[in-house]
Amino acid sequence: MSALLAAPALLQIADSAPKSAADETFKLFGAYSFSDPWFLLLIPAAVLGIAWGRMRAGRAKGRVGAIATQKPRRSIVQRLAWMPAALQLAALLLVAIALARPLRGSVETNTTTEGVDIALAIDISSSMEYNDLDETRSRLEVVKEVVRKFAVRRMTDREGAADNVALLTFAHYPKLVCPFTLDADAMTGFVDGLQIVKNRQAEDGTAIGVGLAKAVALLKGTDARSKVAVLLTDGENNVYTIRPEDAADLAAKEGIKVYTVFAGRFAYNGSMLLQRADEAIDTTELEQIAKKTGGRFFRAKDPRELEKVYAEIEKLERTKRETKRFTQTFDLYPWFLLPALACYALAWFSASTWARRIA
Repeated sequence: MSALLAAPALLQIADSAPKSAADETFKLFGAYSFSDPWFLLLIPAAVLGIAWGRMRAGRAKGRVGAIATQKPRRSIVQRLAWMPAALQLAALLLVAIALARPLRGSVETNTTTEGVDIALAIDISSSMEYNDLDETRSRLEVVKEVVRKFAVRRMTDREGAADNVALLTFAHYPKLVCPFTLDADAMTGFVDGLQIVKNRQAEDGTAIGVGLAKAVALLKGTDARSKVAVLLTDGENNVYTIRPEDAADLAAKEGIKVYTVFAGRFAYNGSMLLQRADEAIDTTELEQIAKKTGGRFFRAKDPRELEKVYAEIEKLERTKRETKRFTQTFDLYPWFLLPALACYALAWFSASTWARRIA
């Protein structure tokens, strides 16, 4: 039975087999199975029936009165006398296999990915040039390194579910640096090219509300089901064109989750160091933005803490995946039923013609 299923010719034919609605009830080997294996019980019944019929035919010949002095030579017809019975048996075997409904199955896996659109908003005001996060680098240089790694990880997810990432900056005014993209190399170039505002008299400031509103407008235009903004600054809002609480309301209305990050150890005012105490830095607005939108507020005082902040955000905003596994089956019974009919027809023809007298 297994040999029949594994025959090369059958394997080629099976490739064009019709789809089936039957279930795989009894597995054979590889991708092959039976849907109704109990029909295979017909095989021993067929063997016993044909054997019993041949025995009766033998007894009937024994009743013919004939005294043979020597064994006669057998003709070609007599030598082929077994063929009708063999063809009948082959037909019954093939019919039983066809009724058992042989199937070829193929397992397919479909993975559905729900991507996250992430807008990265980075403060590039003049205070980002100070080096209290790292004595050898400015705040902005430290932030650029951490944000670059975060963006690349999200855009080249090891599990095959890359997220769209956009980059914008803000000081007194917001600026879209890179629209949503999956091009990690392009994003790396844009992040590396970030600079402190040049015209400090006209462009300097910390417009948290304006920067967040720009991120909300950017995310509003996407089709992603999950939208996230990560806003990083090193100071308190001092531009009130759009208040931070109003921008937070816009984000909450659009279902955008906002993570706020304060990066800095000390509070500065221009070139003067105001206070080295943590209490001197008021992060209330950033905390309220995160709370109102369902995000979280983070504080980072050195590069290691900033790395942990973005790693935590990445952990919280993992891409959702749904994997569906299903099996398609294909009917193989026609390739057994048709030979069965041919064998039966040949057996009937033989028994009705050349093998009639000796059957």
